[in-house]
Parts: sequence; C-alpha cells; structure tokens
Amino acid sequence: MKSIVLLVLGLAAMATARPDMDGQTSIVNMDIKQRQIFILKLLNNIIDPVMYKDIQEIGNNFKIEENLELFTRTDVVKTFINFVKIGMLPRGEIFTIHVDRQLKEVVSMFHLLYYAKDFDTFIKCACWMRLHLNEGMFVYALTVAVRHRVDCKGIILPPPYEIYPYYFVRADVIQKAYLLKMKKGMLDTKLCDFYGIKKTDKGVYIIDENVFDKRVYLNEDERLRYFTEDIDLNTYYYYFHVDYPFWMRDEIFDKLKVRRWELNFYICQQILARYYLERLSNGLGEVSTLTWNKPVRNGYWPWMLLHNGVQFPLRPNYYNLVGDRNINVVRLVENYETLIKEAIVKGYIDINGVRLDLMKSDDIEMLGKIVFGKVDKTDVDKFHIDAYRYLLIIMKSVMGFNTWDSDKYFVTPTVLDIYQTALRDPIFYQLQKRLCDLLIHFKKRLPSYTREELYFPGVKIDNIVVDKLVTYFDDYLMDMTNAVTFTEDELKKTTSDMVFLVRKRRLNHEPFQIKLDVVSDKTVDCVVRFFLGPKEDYLGRLIDLNVNRFNFVELDSFLYKLNTGKNTITRNSIEMHNLVRDRIMTRDLWKKIETITDMKDLLVKDLRNYHTGFPTRLLLPKGRIGGMNFLLYVIVTPLKLVDNVDINILDINRKDLFMDFRSTVLLDKMPLGFPFDRHIDYTKFFTPNMKFVDVVIFHKKQVCDMKTRWDRYVLKNYNMFDYTYGAEDYNVDVDINTKVDRDVNLFDF
Repeated sequence: MKSIVLLVLGLAAMATARPDMDGQTSIVNMDIKQRQIFILKLLNNIIDPVMYKDIQEIGNNFKIEENLELFTRTDVVKTFINFVKIGMLPRGEIFTIHVDRQLKEVVSMFHLLYYAKDFDTFIKCACWMRLHLNEGMFVYALTVAVRHRVDCKGIILPPPYEIYPYYFVRADVIQKAYLLKMKKGMLDTKLCDFYGIKKTDKGVYIIDENVFDKRVYLNEDERLRYFTEDIDLNTYYYYFHVDYPFWMRDEIFDKLKVRRWELNFYICQQILARYYLERLSNGLGEVSTLTWNKPVRNGYWPWMLLHNGVQFPLRPNYYNLVGDRNINVVRLVENYETLIKEAIVKGYIDINGVRLDLMKSDDIEMLGKIVFGKVDKTDVDKFHIDAYRYLLIIMKSVMGFNTWDSDKYFVTPTVLDIYQTALRDPIFYQLQKRLCDLLIHFKKRLPSYTREELYFPGVKIDNIVVDKLVTYFDDYLMDMTNAVTFTEDELKKTTSDMVFLVRKRRLNHEPFQIKLDVVSDKTVDCVVRFFLGPKEDYLGRLIDLNVNRFNFVELDSFLYKLNTGKNTITRNSIEMHNLVRDRIMTRDLWKKIETITDMKDLLVKDLRNYHTGFPTRLLLPKGRIGGMNFLLYVIVTPLKLVDNVDINILDINRKDLFMDFRSTVLLDKMPLGFPFDRHIDYTKFFTPNMKFVDVVIFHKKQVCDMKTRWDRYVLKNYNMFDYTYGAEDYNVDVDINTKVDRDVNLFDF
C-alpha cells in the first residue's frame, strides 16, 4: 500500500429523474435517490411560494402538535410550537443568526428536524416549514439538519450561491436579469453590449459581472475583492459553520467530529494566514490590529441588494466605532477579552465555584468553549452559563447596527452578520485576528517542542522538487436563476423559461506536483505535512520564523506508509487533502445522474469533498508577475493514532463507508498546526525529518484573445452534463502571443 489518503467524501446518492414525485408515493419507501431529489426540491426557488404539489400536500396535511410521539424529544416540539404561537420571523424578512430571538427560533426549528424519529417525520416537518416559515430560517435549519442526521448521509445540498444568489451577486447584475425577464429578453442591443449581456445559442442569458467592477474605489483593500468575494471561499466558510455551529451541543455531533473547538481555532487561523498571503501578493502589509477606540480606516461597499429591497449597509472609510448607541457593547467585548486573557495567564478560570483548567495542550478545547460561548451546565454542574458568549458575534455587532442587544425584531444585517458573506468585508479578518491573539496567548503558556517530539528516528527528507508555480485569472459561470422571481406559468411548470448565468472572474493556478524523497530505515506509518508561508514582508525584509510561524498555510496533510529504503512521494495539486473542484451546476447534475450507474464513481470524480472542501484553485496565493518568494515547509512525523478510532476508516475502497472528515491530521494526536503552533526553540527545532525550500510563485497576466478564451473556456463548460473532471481541466492553454485588438468588442463576434 503506497499511500493512505483520507478522502473527505460527501456522501451522495442523487435522483435518477427530475419529474415530480407522485403524491401517493410513501415517504417511508423512498430510496436514497428519491430522498435526494426531495431535498433538492425543498431548497429550489426558496424566495417564491412552493411550486411542487407533493410538498404542498404533505405540508398542509401534517399537524405537528398532534404527532408528539413521532419525535424522540417532546420538549423540543413544545418549544417550537410555543414559538409558532407567539409569532416567528415572517417570510420575506432577512434572517440573521446574530439576533438572539431569531437564533432561538431557528435552533428550535433545527431541533424539530433533528429529533424526528425517522426520515418520514423529518420530511413532513420540512414540508410544513417550507410552506409556513421564513425562507432564510428554513434553509439554515434544513441545511444543518441534513448535515447532522444519520439518515441524511447520502444527500448532496445545492451550493448556497444557487439557493440564494443575492448573497453572492452584485445588485446591478441581478437588476439586469430582472429587466431581461420583464422584457422577455428584448433589451436594446447597445445596452446588452455595454453591460456585457450575451444570449447563447441554447437560450441561456449570461451577464458579465466584471464590467465596471470598480465603480467606487474606497481603499487599497479593494484589490483583494477577487479573493474575499470568491463564491467558493465563502461557501467553504459557510459549510464549516454548518458542520460546527457554535450553538450546537456536543452530544449532537458525530463521534468522529473530534477536537471541535481546536478545529474552530485552526480554521480561523488558517483563513487569516491565507488572507495575509494574498495581501503580500498585492503589496499590502500585515492585517492591522483593530482598536475599538479609533476609527476604522478602511470601509467596505458590498454593492448587494437583498430580495426584499433592503441593501447591505456600506461602511465608509474612517468609520467611528464607539458612539452612544454601542458604547456598552464595546465595553462588553473589552471585559470578555480581559477576563479570558487573565484566565489564560492564571492557567484556569473559575465559573460558579468550578475550576476549569487552561494549562495543558488539550485544554484548548476548554478555551474554545469559553471563547465560542459553549460552557454548558454539564461542565459546571449548576446552571447554564450565559456570561461568555461567542466573542465574534459581539464584535460584529459593534461593526454593524448593534444586533447584539437590539430589541427590534426586524434588523438590517451587515455582511458580517451572514456566514455566506462575512469573508467579503476586510474588517472580518481584523476581528479574526483578535480571536487568534487569544489562541497565540494560550500557546505561549505551553513549552516549545523538544527535539524528541520533533525528531523521527531513522527517517530523513533527502530532497524536495516543486514544479513551477503559476497563477492566473480565468472566468467562470454561476447560475443565478433563483434570484429572479418566477411567473405564474413558470411556477405551474416548476421550471423557469429563462436561465440566467453570471460571469465572474476568479483566481486559479496551473496544476503542479511536489515530489518528496524520504529515506527510512524501517517500514512505518507516518504523517506528512506541507506548509506554505511568506519569506519576506511587504517591504522585502526577511521575516523571523517565530514571528512568521502563524502565517503558514497548510497545503496538504496525509497519512503514508514508509517502506525501508528510499521512498518517493508525489502529490498532485488536484489530489491534495480536502480540496473541492468546481461544483457542478445543480440543473446539469440532475441531467448527468440519469446516465450513470456507479454512484461511487461519481462521488470520487465529481462530488469529492462537496461540502467540506477548500477551493482547489485557491491553493496558491496570486504571487507576482515577476515572481514572489515563499517558503515551503515539509515535515514527516510518526503516526500517533488517536484512541478509539476504527483503523478501517483508512480504507477508501470500502463501499459501505463514506465519511466527512475535514482534516486528516485529526487522526493524529499532535495538535493542529504542529509544529508551528508553539514558540520555536532554534537550538532544538531543525531535524532531518523536516525541510524548508524556497519556492517562487509567478502570476501570468492574461493577454490572450478575449473571444478565444470566452468561447473555448467559458461557453464550452456552462453545461456540465458531459463534463468530466481531469488534469486537463486545470490547463488554461492561452496563447500569450495572440494579437489583441483592443477596439473589438467581445460580443461583436
């Protein structure tokens, strides 16, 4: 066995046909494919009334109050019924989990779905909610329930940008789609030319979001919009929250979702580090430390309009945080941070007379519970502790319209209040830095790793070879049809007569390999970790490793079996751990399912890491046209398998076992981020089983013929029905010597 790679496979079995299910079909007798199609229908076109007759029939006939025996916990049903009687957030209003009342309501919805005894009851509850409750709450509750219920392990969810495009597409683009819909495509040709609107030969309308993308240039952070507003990056963050909600109790989690709070800290640190690499690529400095008592220098203009007509608020430059309206919230944040820092320094915290230690490496879980607001009554054996709430929520409320202690039911959320949009605002990374500072503060209490902890006796990294690293920008299409209201006839047909796609610009990289020669004097299981970090700061100065260690991003981590002698390990960029390729459009995926027989083959090729994966194309930062210096760090350590783990989960060929696992190294007892998570003692750090190598990332500016690129690489792939992933998908074979006629319009051809 050459390599043991844990594939994070989103369990999936999709429907073989798209037509509506017969209302007489018993839900109990649904196979996994029918269940899949039912979930897709529940999440389709959520801003309009229900257009599927079977969902209407089930939802209208199911009486929750009369079926308490269908739930494993009757108390959650009673709580939900009480919320319904009082009155929940109505349809059409914008849902945000950061308003305490809305959080309690949506958690009660999730509990109702989660504690349903069987899939039959689960679907009936979901149909009832789809008919009667707020669409945003419904999508959130159903999404979290599908990701945590055992009988939903075979279901793939549509990407959030297809469910609700308003969180991912600029307002002016959606407005153009409405104009096309109102006039049935009969727009002035000059207007279409000016705004980059094109109709394909298959009747699909494509609107170019890149036209006039910089209407307003607020500050230098605008250079990073291609990264912060990337739809797949924001999807990654949203799905992580769905899998690890801060409000969820530990007993609901799958037993394999271990080290929950450590993983929360690690994802926070990794996103911040990845953002910093992108800042360096654009000549920007470190992420500044947010100070509550000084104006925020850089503002943000989202350019997004929600479906109820409410705009996401903009934040101007030099925005003053502290005012009469939120001075108490600012003080609350400062007090919480002070209490937590003091607890870290003391090595413990006392809550209701119960001492909670913060001294050992494993105590990071307790620190996470304190920071993320989940010190439950079972931990202190008295009553629920509400003193420590999720710090990031309080911080976000300071930046917005104070959703924290607002007594209003209807609020205007900022992009920070929505998990699908939070990464768009540069201030988010400053808030994340404050949380990471608590992690760094805690890690300083721990001793540096000894040579024995770092050394792998008998194992030496002999050589590392890295292909040329090249990044570029390319185009891709996103389905935004659900952003436009259906007509009455379309609702009856359950399909839109007009399909709208939006053309976006994204960062990508050419495929590359990393080859590693490892010499071992024995046959042994090991863990291999690849990290990418900056070598120089934005002024070109070398960065001290102890200052720089939290800026390293984990490129890859995997388990491997070393044989005696020389081992050559080859890792391809498209095969690295927990990466997701371009998600297939749901409409094309439905068609593709009709032609396949081997569902597992589809999972491995097209749907791998569908819910958990980090975007493959964002693996590398942009770099620079002339090349930018980075450091690649590789370390090979012995595998110290965590306790009570079935070794058979390493067998990716088992047909009866698919699992979601965000990090391979969670199976290893060493902390996440090892060995950069602790202060480095230079006299003990460097061992033969680790190696630093210099790498250079080049950015290739696109100067090819725009029509060739548009026809060959964009229009060719907008229909994913016959699309099969492979290495060639990542090759952008542009002819940089092609003459460019800059006076020729793209759509004149």
